[in-house]
Amino acid sequence: MRLYNTLTKQMEEFIPIEEGKVKMYVCGPTVYDYIHIGNARPYIVFDTIRRYFEYKGYEVNYVQNFTDIDDKIIEKSKRENIPSKEVAEKYIKEALRDADGLNVKRATKHPKATEEISEMVTMIEKLIQKGYAYEKEGTVYFRTKKFETYGKLSNKKIEDLEAGARIAVNEDKEDPMDFVLWKPKKENEPVWQSPWGEGRPGWHIECSVMARNYLGEQIDIHAGGEDLVFPHHENEIAQSEAANGKNFAKYWIHNAFLNIDNRKMSKSEGNFFTVREVANEFSYDILRFFMLNAHYRSPLNFSRELMESAASSLERIKTAVFNLNYIIEHSETHDLTKTEIDNEKHLKIYVDKFEKAMEDDFNTADAIAAIFELVRFANSNVTHESSKDFAQIVKNTITQLCETLALNVEETKELLEEDIEELIRQRQEARKNKDFKKADEIRDELKEKGILIEDTREGMRWKRI
Repeated sequence: MRLYNTLTKQMEEFIPIEEGKVKMYVCGPTVYDYIHIGNARPYIVFDTIRRYFEYKGYEVNYVQNFTDIDDKIIEKSKRENIPSKEVAEKYIKEALRDADGLNVKRATKHPKATEEISEMVTMIEKLIQKGYAYEKEGTVYFRTKKFETYGKLSNKKIEDLEAGARIAVNEDKEDPMDFVLWKPKKENEPVWQSPWGEGRPGWHIECSVMARNYLGEQIDIHAGGEDLVFPHHENEIAQSEAANGKNFAKYWIHNAFLNIDNRKMSKSEGNFFTVREVANEFSYDILRFFMLNAHYRSPLNFSRELMESAASSLERIKTAVFNLNYIIEHSETHDLTKTEIDNEKHLKIYVDKFEKAMEDDFNTADAIAAIFELVRFANSNVTHESSKDFAQIVKNTITQLCETLALNVEETKELLEEDIEELIRQRQEARKNKDFKKADEIRDELKEKGILIEDTREGMRWKRI
């Protein structure tokens, strides 16, 4: 398995620190509002990577944090006149609801910044003791220049960074490039006790502490959006490696940006969408499928037209699975024929293509292309004359690969209201009696009730509209 490592700027063979296990940390959202579709991309991408590791038999310890104290959370609490803790708790709940909708597995651990502050204080104290940090007027800064390899992740030279940096009038930094580890209290803000007075931690320190607390001082993979490479992840490396005296993360993985109609997403531009809004118009399943149709390191453009195309493509897979289920239910033959035994051997070709794509830097676009090849095979080679066992084997192969990407392609049985069930029964009876005029009238009545009827060669299907 090969992946692109942002740290080394090249493709590398994945070799875990401990055989058979993967320790993976993913930066989670700052919870001051509903998550937007830009947040959804790392949620989906890194969940898929985790699932593929599990598909290959790895035991994955997956940690994703919630930043539940931040300037934006505090601003929201002031606007709504409620405690910042209530703001964070509300939007953690909503973020998890959207993540569940996107079929994102819960992390092994979802730590919250406010529950780890004593450990952050301990790490800051250690950095001061080792000479990597200093305190001025209640603020603690990290000495960037003391960490000799600063800039190795973002490939930025400290001289270039320093040329563009400045010290504000009210700051007591030794150097413009030093960054904050602890900030003193401000009026009407939550505070915690520390050796440097009441205050709260800087943003970067939380991930260093949570990764160490739940995964150890050295981890296999650290992941997040490409906007976090600098300064957040760069600062995490400096803090963690200065405090622990060890290399922090072996592999760094970053997903590319999401654009809306070829423009950067922005509330001021009026092209800002939350996951909830998009899911209400399309569905969570379609949004996940859409996100996986591009390689995670490629910029992804979102538009309604592209979402509609994704919906149609996903429906093709669902239709193939529906047809296979019909044959499994109605075929009178069980045992595979000689032709089917020969055809079964072809299934491995598609599975191998899927795995080859995923093991080439988790190329989900090519993996989905392999699934569509398998769907075309199913549509051509599984018919009414096929055996139940062959249809089941083909169906299982499709659903296993789709489940690895957490794509829901099997229609769930949904209970309908009794009057609608009765109308469907009457329509089936009318068609059986060749009373097509009555069948059409009932179909129109069902459509008015929000139920679309489709007659296929495999039988009647319905869906809500």
